[in-house]
Amino acid sequence: MNAPERLDPLVTKTCYLDGSDPEKKREEIRRYFHQTFSLYERLFDCLACDDAYYTKATPLRHPLIFYYGHTAVFFINKLHVAKLIPERLDPRIESMLAIGVDEMSWDDLDDAHYDWPTPAEVLDYRNKTRDIVDDLISSVPITLPIGWDDPLWIVMMGIEHERIHLETSSVLMRQLPLSLVKPSPLFKDCNDSGEAPTNVLLPVSGRRIEQGCSRRDTLYRWDNEYGYLETPVANFNASKYLTSNGEFLAFVEDDGYTTRDYWDDEGWGWLQHSKARHPSFWVMTETGYRYRTIASEIDMPWNWPVDVNALEAAAFCRWKSAKTGKNVRLPTEAEWFCLREEIPSDQPNWKSAPGNINLEHGASACPVDRFGTVTKRGEEFFDIIGNVWQWTQTPIDGLPGFEVHEVYDDFSTPTFDGQHNLIKGGSYFSTGNSALKDSRYAFRRHFFQHAGFRYIEGEEPIITTSNPYETDEQVSQYIEFHFGSDYHGVPNFAGTCGQLCLKYFAEKTTKKQSRRALDLGCAIGRTSFELAREFDHVDGIDFSARFVSAATQLKENDSKRYTIRDEGDLFSFKETSLTEHGLAATAHKCDFWQGDACNLSDKFNNYDLVFAGNLIDRLYEPEKFVTRIHELINEDGLLVITSPYTWLSEFTEPENWIGGYKRDGENFTTLDGLKELLSPHFDLVDEPRDVPFVIRETARKFQHSIAQMSVWHKRVK
Repeated sequence: MNAPERLDPLVTKTCYLDGSDPEKKREEIRRYFHQTFSLYERLFDCLACDDAYYTKATPLRHPLIFYYGHTAVFFINKLHVAKLIPERLDPRIESMLAIGVDEMSWDDLDDAHYDWPTPAEVLDYRNKTRDIVDDLISSVPITLPIGWDDPLWIVMMGIEHERIHLETSSVLMRQLPLSLVKPSPLFKDCNDSGEAPTNVLLPVSGRRIEQGCSRRDTLYRWDNEYGYLETPVANFNASKYLTSNGEFLAFVEDDGYTTRDYWDDEGWGWLQHSKARHPSFWVMTETGYRYRTIASEIDMPWNWPVDVNALEAAAFCRWKSAKTGKNVRLPTEAEWFCLREEIPSDQPNWKSAPGNINLEHGASACPVDRFGTVTKRGEEFFDIIGNVWQWTQTPIDGLPGFEVHEVYDDFSTPTFDGQHNLIKGGSYFSTGNSALKDSRYAFRRHFFQHAGFRYIEGEEPIITTSNPYETDEQVSQYIEFHFGSDYHGVPNFAGTCGQLCLKYFAEKTTKKQSRRALDLGCAIGRTSFELAREFDHVDGIDFSARFVSAATQLKENDSKRYTIRDEGDLFSFKETSLTEHGLAATAHKCDFWQGDACNLSDKFNNYDLVFAGNLIDRLYEPEKFVTRIHELINEDGLLVITSPYTWLSEFTEPENWIGGYKRDGENFTTLDGLKELLSPHFDLVDEPRDVPFVIRETARKFQHSIAQMSVWHKRVK
């Protein structure tokens, strides 16, 4: 076939995915693909020699040869996963250049040796990839609007992924030794600089901020942009300008990088490791500071925004608070939106960018007082978007309704760990999806991007929370067991047990008021939450702190995200909530504690019902537990025990089993042992019943067991 047409690479606006002419839309996406592919390759013209491809700009990330090929490998891998191409191109290159994008912890250096391909080999691979993607765009069926199940959605995924790396690769070039880069006429620095303007705080009206996109949206969106979140925001004051190099200099000269009080533990740890004494892109010389752009070192532009990581930005805010007596901090994502809403346009629609963004005004920062926006209140703020990304104090999390795309299931979820903070507004190098109002990108707090910050003053400190995906496999397995799907027609065990406990309590006691209940071996807490429907207070106790933590998070946040293994190293991402199970309204009545059922604190007493779910055959001294349990239960109260009686020596020494063995030559069951040990204080209510349960291990492996439930009534003296 003819070589794909190389088009003007500076077309940077993302495509709408609707319209009335499918073939016209096909050609638009084709052009967008080639423009993106060419622009990315032109960026690597800034490397002065082959050594630049193999020199690590930072010890924590791969050299640029990885990123040169990674975006093409991404296209091939995702198209193959989506079954849009029958085979991959080059197993060696694809295995080497597929994984390793997100930098590691700042104290986890990667010194692994790689037999990297040559730039010529990578370019050959990129050319073949270009042909494959071009052929695919030209041949796949197309219907409008294009949704995330359509083939061209996967093509757009590859395009927008490359747009991300266009920016992040430019940051790495900025971190290379100056001898390894060279200026490019396509990526020019701003030539305007001067003294920094005096920053002031201006009022911003609070409001209710609505975030999130729906599947009906007609632009390509990453998974974390979908969903809906409404956030009330109080009035606050925000800095008129982004923090400039000149403003940040006062922090540096006031021993900001050596004063412990200005840094949290994470920041201080990074500072001790990095030995930083000024921003990363400031260059100390004999005559003072100079400034590093992508391929040049220039006189310090004091009126350009300072480039810092989130830890440095937060330290500056603490210093500013100490100097002014005001509560100065980074904004939240919602507070940033209060300003962003003052700009009515978004990237696909503007004729000219209303800020230093989208590569429309050059390939470097510019003065912080160039791009102003007058708000409805008449206040003028500068750089609401563009110039540099703006750090927020908000850890990224999925919006309610979040779900992953099956072709790229690890785009967002690895960042839902509380360690990645959102950056908003875009930089001069942000193009495509990155320049959109609703884009949500996040990086580790020690990460360097083309990023700075605007500070705000608010009356109250903002407490940020995160809801990361639970990756502890046992915890995730039990979340699924307690709150996930029913399997093979077997009802949810923990929910069923809670409902049966309530039924027996109503039928078998004379108590008019349901006061206190105890769930021993509560695990993730489903039975506790079920009991709270009727009981005034429920304590859940488990030996595992991990289980108790997950139950507490559910109580406090309503929802919990988790992964479950499908096969091998493949996982599904799930979310559960108390609301969907009808348990949210009474969850506040539950408290969760770590504890040993064989050695409980004296504070756990005076219960009207105790549930011991699948517990006794996992205790090291079950007889001690059973003979003392009456001390915790009020007269006319109930003890409910379930167990499959799977006694194992790894949990309980055989001499401590209370059943499941021969005694005097006859079978002695666990139920026999329970009757013997509980009879001084309890009567067995009815005949025990079987309660089946299924535990999912993988998509094709399940444990199907049957527990016996016995109900014991404590006699009234």
